[in-house]
Amino acid sequence: MDRRLINVGFGNAVMAGRVIAVVNPKSAPMKKLKDEAKSVGKLIDATEGRRTRAILITDSNHVVLSSVQTETLTQRFQPLADQGPEEVLP
Repeated sequence: MDRRLINVGFGNAVMAGRVIAVVNPKSAPMKKLKDEAKSVGKLIDATEGRRTRAILITDSNHVVLSSVQTETLTQRFQPLADQGPEEVLP
């Protein structure tokens, strides 16, 4: 399992290996998913009161709201091997 922490905004992070999807929050099914997660106590709001720009779904059925764009989060999930050698830390 990937134990890296991925920054989802404002000093909040999730374990990369636990996230199964990063989705756009604008569609009706994602709004319904957010409401259902809130009703069962599995919603984590990491937006600090800002607009939700991405929803992360974890393997434990938790739903994490982020104010970081989905494209930016997707780039943060890229494995270290895909990055250039100057960016890989020893």
